[in-house]
Amino acid sequence: MGSFSIWHWLIVLLLVMVLFGRGKISELMGDVAKGIKSFKRGMADDEEEKARAVDTIDHNPAEPVTVERSENKTKVS
Repeated sequence: MGSFSIWHWLIVLLLVMVLFGRGKISELMGDVAKGIKSFKRGMADDEEEKARAVDTIDHNPAEPVTVERSENKTKVS
């Protein structure tokens, strides 16, 4: 039991290379890189939209809300 030695990892790497070939692995890594870039771009777009939304909020309050209460009824105007 314990951790694997360098020889174990080299044999696993050799088997992966034989099974999938060099071209498949490079294509797979390229697809992973494209996915990461797309994710980062999407996160940046979300942050920009939030910043624009905060800039467009009207900071002037509307008419004040008054609440009139009687014994059985509440009136909001």
